[in-house]
Amino acid sequence: MNAASHDAHPAHEHHDDDHGGAHGTRKDYVIGFVLAVILTAIPFWLVMADVLPNAQMTAVAVMGLAVIQVVVHMIYFLHMNSRSEGGWTMLALMFTLILVVITLAGSLWVMHNLNTHMMPDMNHDMQQMP
Repeated sequence: MNAASHDAHPAHEHHDDDHGGAHGTRKDYVIGFVLAVILTAIPFWLVMADVLPNAQMTAVAVMGLAVIQVVVHMIYFLHMNSRSEGGWTMLALMFTLILVVITLAGSLWVMHNLNTHMMPDMNHDMQQMP
């Protein structure tokens, strides 16, 4: 097979599987790893050293740091940004987040209404107990 016949068959050309996604460099992975370790160590420190005055503030701080860590993982390890895959990964993420919010909000609403309508005086009765 000569060069002319090889050029006539474009199906045999080498194609990279790069779909426009930006893959991270070693520096990006190291930055992501360091941030992930820090965002894991801080909640352990908050809980073990009993830094915040009450458990509710500690729980809110831990959940906030968890959300930040999810974002760090999505950016540094999953390479999710508006440029990768032509923006489809970000669109899929937004769609997923909307569905999760609708599901969680609907579940909380249903549970609250069930509690209110099926046990109307339970909260008042519990306050009267010794």
